[in-house]
Amino acid sequence: MEEVFKAILLGTVQGLTEFLPISSTAHLRIIPSFFGWKDIGASYTAVIQAGTMIAIIIYFWSDLVNMAKAFITSLKSKDFKSSDTHLLLMIILGTVPIVIFGYLLKDFIRNEFRNMYIVSASLIFFSIVLFISERFTKKTVTIAQLGFADALFIGFFQSLALIPGASRSGSAISGSFFRNMSRVDAARFSFLLSIPAVLLSGGYELYSQRAFLLSGESAVISLAIATIVSAAVGYWSIWFLLSFIKKNSLLVFVIYRIIFGILIIILLSTNIISN
Repeated sequence: MEEVFKAILLGTVQGLTEFLPISSTAHLRIIPSFFGWKDIGASYTAVIQAGTMIAIIIYFWSDLVNMAKAFITSLKSKDFKSSDTHLLLMIILGTVPIVIFGYLLKDFIRNEFRNMYIVSASLIFFSIVLFISERFTKKTVTIAQLGFADALFIGFFQSLALIPGASRSGSAISGSFFRNMSRVDAARFSFLLSIPAVLLSGGYELYSQRAFLLSGESAVISLAIATIVSAAVGYWSIWFLLSFIKKNSLLVFVIYRIIFGILIIILLSTNIISN
């Protein structure tokens, strides 16, 4: 029963925090400490992210279908100027940095990067980056106006999320703001950009760690429950952020991240939680 509760809790946390700029990895790293559970590990984290990817694929299904159709048409006509084809190419290009850095740093991601002091410092530091990008940019550029350099720049920022606490959505949105993208388009591009990155990381971790992750019926059931819950909660999270960002700044998330980061440091220094 404890495993079921654990799976539901972790799935809920993953679904809530994956798309909000507050770092799902940081929350999945800290919450087990409150219950005295061992670190679930980067592999478990990557796999249950597939649930939130199910949510985003359902939410943006029509966009994905349109991009696929447009790309096939472009291949036949050798004309790659349609807006949907352009968006797909920007997503592919923006995924390159995180694939490269993710592969090169895979051992650090699973081990050293999960240090709680790194997580807390990352939460605080990247909240400042998010605040600067929010406060001092114009936000007039649309997705249709993105160029190759823009996509690579945003993709590089997304790859910063390989450091737990940075937040994938927060990093990608920060990068988008630094390229002067509008609020809604920055969030939308961030969501679409997450699809190949998280599917690739989840698929790789599932394959490379399959013996450990699938060791026993209870482990499989736990993963399945966490993934299903994260999909349901993640769908709501996408809707919430897209609605919220239309009329509001991200300052509330900046403040939350700083408080959360400081709280982790206090809990570590007083031995309430262990590193």
